[in-house]
Amino acid sequence: MKRDYYEVLGVSKGASEQEIKQAYRKLARQYHPDVNPGNKEAEEKFKEISEAYDVLSDAEKKARYDQFGHAGTDPNQAGGFGGFGGGGFGDFGFGDIFDAFFGGGGGGRRNGPQRGADLRYDMSVTFEEAVFGVEKEVQIPRAETCPDCQGSGAAPGTHPSTCSQCGGSGQVRVTQRTPFGQIQTARTCPTCHGEGKTIASPCRTCNGQGNVRKVKNIKINVPAGSEDGLNLRLSGDGEAGHRGGPPGDLYIVLHVKPHKFFERDGNDVYCEIPITFVQAALGAEVEVPTLDGNVKMKVPEGTQTSTIFRLKGHGIPYRRGSGRGDQHVRVIVSTPTKLTDKQKQLLKEFGEVTSETQQMGKKSLFDKFKENLRDAMG
Repeated sequence: MKRDYYEVLGVSKGASEQEIKQAYRKLARQYHPDVNPGNKEAEEKFKEISEAYDVLSDAEKKARYDQFGHAGTDPNQAGGFGGFGGGGFGDFGFGDIFDAFFGGGGGGRRNGPQRGADLRYDMSVTFEEAVFGVEKEVQIPRAETCPDCQGSGAAPGTHPSTCSQCGGSGQVRVTQRTPFGQIQTARTCPTCHGEGKTIASPCRTCNGQGNVRKVKNIKINVPAGSEDGLNLRLSGDGEAGHRGGPPGDLYIVLHVKPHKFFERDGNDVYCEIPITFVQAALGAEVEVPTLDGNVKMKVPEGTQTSTIFRLKGHGIPYRRGSGRGDQHVRVIVSTPTKLTDKQKQLLKEFGEVTSETQQMGKKSLFDKFKENLRDAMG
């Protein structure tokens, strides 16, 4: 038993012509065989909705269907008025459906200009090169337009000709007979393989491809302040286009090698330097390595280990705009080892004349414990 045509399209009996068309368009897009290759269920569904649309979109057939049901459109039933085999569904093909509703014959034209492919090159740079910038030259293998045929693929002095089988469209239509009439499908032209043109005398340099493989030396300007993972885009330095299309782009991906002394955080750099117990206690001027060379840094007396000092303007240059970040220096107080007897004796004497608070540079843990105990006891 055939289903009700209105039910097939999911519309009411009072649906307008536009509503019927919209419902069919949605279902045709979903169940079209080109969208569901090899799916028999989708193919049968498509035939069913196409049959329903063929009747409901025709005012005369719709009127007969509304009055007599399926018998009004089926020639095999009594009182039939001619159906799909008699020209109702006729030559309404798959390609025609896509032409009418989706803007093309299913496959679309492929013989126009095509943009070349983008390329990626991963480049390693040192920490200093990323900080201050550098110019490097790299070798990029890529497809370039053939210098002899200028991308046409035809031998010098000749030209490609329009394909005689498809007329330059790159596609041919194949007609098949079905229970619903003749159905047309659009397929890639077997003669020109979708190019729309044929070449009688291929260029010997590129074998008719229009492009040749070459290794190109390209200079890369790494800007100051570059960070790890930065993408540098070089417009037009990718692979050559096809049929007059523009070339693609080249993307340089930077990989910054870690530094043995500095660590980077944004545009600031961090480092650690050791200082002696005497320098920390009495204060001193120490030499600190920076990206610009060694500089003097003042350590005030009584400096504690892990204290951080800032050297303004000694960090990473800003990639956009002017100025630089800062350098942050953490000092680590080194404990002396392998002391002589005299040194040990001097330290003991120092300990005898120095309170624990003075030695710690702050309240000792024992002092804090006693204060907390007093507070707890009221």
